[in-house]
Amino acid sequence: MRKYLAACMLCGVLYTGTIQAQNDYSNFRQQTSRIQALSQTYPQLAKVSALTRTKGGKEIWMITISNGNPASHPAIAVVGGVEGNHVLGTELAIGFAENLLKGSTTDSIKNLLSKTTFYIFPNMSPDAMEQYFDKLKYERQGNTTITDDDRDGKFNEDGYDDLDGNGKITWMRVESPLGEYKLHPEDPRVLVKADVSKGERGKYMLYQEGIDNDKDKQFNEDGEGGVWFNKSLTYKYPSFTPGAGEFAVSETETRALLDTLFELFNVYSVVSFSSNNNLSTPIAYNPAAANQRIVAGYLEPDAKVNALVSDLYNKVVNLKDAPKTIPAGGDFLSWAYFHYGRYSFSTPGWVIPKVKPDSARKEKAFTVEDATASYLRWAAQQGISNTFTEWKAVQHPDFPGQVVEVGGVDPFVLTNPPYKLVPDITRKHTEFLVKLAAYQPEIDILNVRTEKAGGGLTRVTLEVANKGTLASNAKLAERNYWTKRLSVKVQTGNGQTVISGRKIQLLPALDGVSSQQLSWLIKGSGKITVEAGSPTTGTVKTDINL
Repeated sequence: MRKYLAACMLCGVLYTGTIQAQNDYSNFRQQTSRIQALSQTYPQLAKVSALTRTKGGKEIWMITISNGNPASHPAIAVVGGVEGNHVLGTELAIGFAENLLKGSTTDSIKNLLSKTTFYIFPNMSPDAMEQYFDKLKYERQGNTTITDDDRDGKFNEDGYDDLDGNGKITWMRVESPLGEYKLHPEDPRVLVKADVSKGERGKYMLYQEGIDNDKDKQFNEDGEGGVWFNKSLTYKYPSFTPGAGEFAVSETETRALLDTLFELFNVYSVVSFSSNNNLSTPIAYNPAAANQRIVAGYLEPDAKVNALVSDLYNKVVNLKDAPKTIPAGGDFLSWAYFHYGRYSFSTPGWVIPKVKPDSARKEKAFTVEDATASYLRWAAQQGISNTFTEWKAVQHPDFPGQVVEVGGVDPFVLTNPPYKLVPDITRKHTEFLVKLAAYQPEIDILNVRTEKAGGGLTRVTLEVANKGTLASNAKLAERNYWTKRLSVKVQTGNGQTVISGRKIQLLPALDGVSSQQLSWLIKGSGKITVEAGSPTTGTVKTDINL
């Protein structure tokens, strides 16, 4: 028995070492090992729990990092795996937890964790993410729920087909006089749409690699991979579209996350990693959208906070080349603001850097901007290879007598950087999240004054102040019934009566570095206690002698 235990311990040590020395993204098994190691190494600071299991049998992990009672501190929720093909997002979430805990012996992180809680949900799309590590690699978004995406009464009847047998689903170009695509003028490996307004004519039709298995003139439209996490939430839910599910929040993992977040009243901000991006470029205030009966745009104070946090992000991370995005509906970024009522931020974490043409390689400036062409140029300058499949002619049953070639940029590489870049990207995002936490609302009671008013009455005046940079809650939160707002309570003893002023009152969102003066007229003598705060600001008390 002892030999068996010793062997198990040795295997555990070797396995941990393998993870630390890895040179690629972590699969779900490796992620689970890294997550569990946090609570084992830092039992006083980190707690790991499973919210639920997906239909694919994978746990949805939650990491709680805090010093003391987590619910007593304002909190940031960090969410990865928002999109199944965005493997970087999960790596950033787990890497943040690891970096934060590694620094927990420093005074700065000790101080941070004494007043801030982090709830980290590393991977909301574990079933889809595993396709990155499968024998057949393709960009999958959906979980293992069986769906009829093309609404023909059949399930998974038209999936991906690996026509060139290389284990990757890339692209398929078909020569046709009706084609919409032409060769990129500076990189003939890449196809771009022909501009008909300029008299250009296309030469190719472009499809994802596959066969029309069900003969409906579509390719790969109903394969494995069911409901997308980032398309199945309640804000502007895109009904009857592939990946959205039969109804909003239909999936076990989605419901588990939302139920958990609604119980975490101390969360004031949600940071997620996805293709949606309001950190490099903030969402602008749109009066028409913001003032609709059903709010469809950021309220002005919240848009100002988005701009403030975006400025911080760009100073720390400097993701200047990231494109501006518009959420398509059913997405997590929008849900966290419009339906959860918290400050909500999202970033892809990495985008293809823009590079100048290398004259030594005889490169020319692009006359047509294209993400694939930009990636291939950047990859060549970085010495990155094996991310493009050369075009290869194949015989295709759906295009008899036509020239069909399979190839193009490999799956995942346009949205996920080479793994060697991930540690530095993770370090920058850890720094950003730590600095964002320094912006959190922080309540205090200041300038307490008492004044005898005669007849056994005392006038008590004070200021409830928010010393933090961010407001005590998002302005939109004042329109819902579940966000616990800032409250002020006067606790009296025997023989004491509040004559004027509310004994318990709720305050509107208190802007950062601002205060509100309150006053009471109290009959009696002795000591009263005033308590002010909310879950998102923390709570303070002060004793006042009448």
